[in-house]
Amino acid sequence: MFKLSFASSSNPIRTKTRTRTKKQSLRLRFHKLARWLHVYISTASLLLILFFSITGITLNHPDWAFGSAEVQTEKTGSLATVSNWQKVDGQVDWLKVTEFLRKEKLVHGQLGDYRADEVEADMNFTAAGYAADVVIDMKTGEYTVYSDSQGFVAVMNDLHKGRYTSKSWNLAIDIAAIFLLVVSITGLALLLLLKKIRIKGSVVVAISSIFVIAMMVYNAIA
Repeated sequence: MFKLSFASSSNPIRTKTRTRTKKQSLRLRFHKLARWLHVYISTASLLLILFFSITGITLNHPDWAFGSAEVQTEKTGSLATVSNWQKVDGQVDWLKVTEFLRKEKLVHGQLGDYRADEVEADMNFTAAGYAADVVIDMKTGEYTVYSDSQGFVAVMNDLHKGRYTSKSWNLAIDIAAIFLLVVSITGLALLLLLKKIRIKGSVVVAISSIFVIAMMVYNAIA
């Protein structure tokens, strides 16, 4: 008698089934990860995205003041109360003068350009929506502070651009950009993973992308 054995370690049907199951498992995991990132990153960055969206509109329409007005002021005083504001060699002690001006709340922001000669010294301070120039008489120590505050909208616009802002705010801008990038990529990934809307969604993405690129090219060469 002969015994027939049909056992096979390499059944092609089982192999294909396992491969398909593995692909579906990886696809499901990727879908869950993309959805998790999309939901929580967009939630965490909601306020930042809202801020940059609104200020993007106000930047595009600089004539929209929303009731805020530019305020220019001129204040005078003397450095007589500041000991040794002028060094032995006649140079200005910029640190002491800056600390005095900040303490008296005459200026704020970052110290920019400064210079001095035998007649007068000049200092410049900048912040978001703000600029101040300080002129000091080198002989008498009398000073004049000319400040220009441009209003709430100008402050928000400068924050949007990272203009005259601190390193911490510049870092916040970078983080917001990374968040927007992740939200965009995961949104596109979710679109491609959903069979019901994949084709229609891809067509919309293609049309909108062509339109945006065309507008960019047109305005670049116009």
